[in-house]
Amino acid sequence: MSDALTLPAETRDRAGKGASRALRREGRVPAVIYGGKEDPVAIHVEAKELVRQLDTGHFMNSIVMIDVGGKAVRTLPKDVAFHPVTDRPVHVDFLRLAKGAKVEVQVPVVFTNEEASPGLKKGGVLNVVRHELDLVCDADKIPGEIEIDVTGKDVGDSIHISEVKLPEGSESAITDRDFTIATLVAPSALKKSESEEGEEVAAADVPASAQASDEGEEEEGGEE
Repeated sequence: MSDALTLPAETRDRAGKGASRALRREGRVPAVIYGGKEDPVAIHVEAKELVRQLDTGHFMNSIVMIDVGGKAVRTLPKDVAFHPVTDRPVHVDFLRLAKGAKVEVQVPVVFTNEEASPGLKKGGVLNVVRHELDLVCDADKIPGEIEIDVTGKDVGDSIHISEVKLPEGSESAITDRDFTIATLVAPSALKKSESEEGEEVAAADVPASAQASDEGEEEEGGEE
């Protein structure tokens, strides 16, 4: 499970673009806590601390305990808006989590036992179609990552969601199809070699008379 994070916050007395800009100038980021059948709460958090937690790489699928005036609120980050030029966070939405709640999150995939894959050992390449899985999880059992074993996988094989054993309390949010997560493909050098061989074979199959005709046309075109 992802590590729980703690984020100190203060309530916002004023709303609006002007108030938000003033907070950002002071090194704060406006945010809101919503959901859980309670009224939304406007807050602001320290920008440096927020960036530090974003840099952990698992902020969006971690439980974040927001400390507001001495009261801890259990939340899950749902959206972070970034400045289009500076790429700094400018607003955050937090979903309040009720006890026993289920949440939809994106969890990164990690491939294991690559040394036991015949296809990878012979130089094949793992083409990852989905770097994250959309999962519906128990709020207190959000996995930090999903491990996918590639033992025995050869060139041409694919890995589908039906092959992945998900942790207890988690299920795929996509249920209408058995989607592909990754495929094992031949290395680009091998593909290029095969393509060149195919072109040579195709040229060899062309009748000599046709080749001579092509050459004649080229010479005539050159005289023009």
